[in-house]
Amino acid sequence: MGRGPERLLKRAQFLAVRRGEKRRGRLFLMEVLQRGDSEPPRVGYTVTTKVGNAVVRNRIRRRLKEAVRTAAAADMAPGNDYVIVGRAEALDAPFGLIRAELSRRIGGK
Repeated sequence: MGRGPERLLKRAQFLAVRRGEKRRGRLFLMEVLQRGDSEPPRVGYTVTTKVGNAVVRNRIRRRLKEAVRTAAAADMAPGNDYVIVGRAEALDAPFGLIRAELSRRIGGK
């Protein structure tokens, strides 16, 4: 499989996506913004300090990135920006559940 969608890296990009639609889940919050173009989708990941120390936050972020890369990247629509805000539950959740939840949220449910 490929590397997945392009990344959101700048703070301004993350803040812009906050204006978009919010899709809440037990494992993460997904924010989606339609940019109004046909460029490839972009995705950003964040895990707040409330979730845990840097080791815990990075493990959650890596799990989310891998789930997007292996399962959900193909479902992401062109012209959309996605920000995935990881929750503590994502650390211990079965990987298959994270992948299924991501696909469902990206599909708009």
